[in-house]
Amino acid sequence: MILLFDRAPVVFTLPVNQPPLVSIIIAAPPEMEDVQALAAARDLDWPADRKEIILARGRQPSAQRNAALRAARGSWVYFLDDDALPDAGILHHAEKWFSKPEVALIGGPNLCPESAPWLEKVFSVVLGSWLAFGPSRARYRQTGKPRYSSEKELILCNTLARRDVLLAFGGFNEALYPNEENALMDDLQKAGHLLVYDPGFFVHRRPRKSVGAFLKMLRTYGRGRAEQFRLHPTPGSILNFVPPLFCLYGALLAGLVLSGPRHVSPFIMNMAAIPLAVYLMAVLAQTISNMAANGVCRACAAAPLLPACHCLYGIGFWIGLLTPLNSVKNPKAPSVSLEIKNQA
Repeated sequence: MILLFDRAPVVFTLPVNQPPLVSIIIAAPPEMEDVQALAAARDLDWPADRKEIILARGRQPSAQRNAALRAARGSWVYFLDDDALPDAGILHHAEKWFSKPEVALIGGPNLCPESAPWLEKVFSVVLGSWLAFGPSRARYRQTGKPRYSSEKELILCNTLARRDVLLAFGGFNEALYPNEENALMDDLQKAGHLLVYDPGFFVHRRPRKSVGAFLKMLRTYGRGRAEQFRLHPTPGSILNFVPPLFCLYGALLAGLVLSGPRHVSPFIMNMAAIPLAVYLMAVLAQTISNMAANGVCRACAAAPLLPACHCLYGIGFWIGLLTPLNSVKNPKAPSVSLEIKNQA
């Protein structure tokens, strides 16, 4: 707007809508020096004065994220793992979703980078296989179109949410790790909030570096899911009982085999082996499907890890189901330190 007087014109600048303040929360262990997500967070295409980066150091990620969530100033909070690398324009990609007030949370997959070692790419084949992870494979590969979804497809290493909504629900349950985000997402949906899975809202993140670490992760996932079920049971948890029941079936079948033909009739043995035969056919079918998408070598290397997934997840589930839960009333609260890392 310009008003003309007898002297120099006076120019008034009309206010322009600013983008929301975004708090980027990165959980990392105390001793980690090279936090890869920090550089990626600084490079995000978002005005510098509308972005704060909070590095939450500690050894209990649920508590670290809660402490950062309470300290954050942003109306949006973007959770990244310490090794998650988002594309620079990812926040703009999410703006359209938060224009809908009923949407509380947006997420997408974490993808294995092309530069990752061959073994890690094999792990990514397993993670993205329907037989191994069912609908949760969407956490590790871009599947389908943007859609309203559930915790089955979303993962906290790449999640953008409304801060006030998360605080209204008390943040993350610190008795749960992993699966603290899954329980919270379930509660959000029960209250009528919408969760969005967008395959274009992705980060790059390397899988585990060794077979041992990968198998340990699978067992941890199973334990976390069982603990979540004990604290937050939902109908959607029924699918997660399949791997532990498969482990139980395997143990019973092994018992029958060890009993020998003198104690078990051939008919009973044959009937008992039918589910195993069907399962092995499913593993073969998944391997052939993986060959088409990932090549013969990776698919063949991933094949033995498919049953390993179910066995380790099932064992972890039984551990989580039958052992004492972590206490949320632990008088010795986890130590958390927060560092503001806005400046390059």
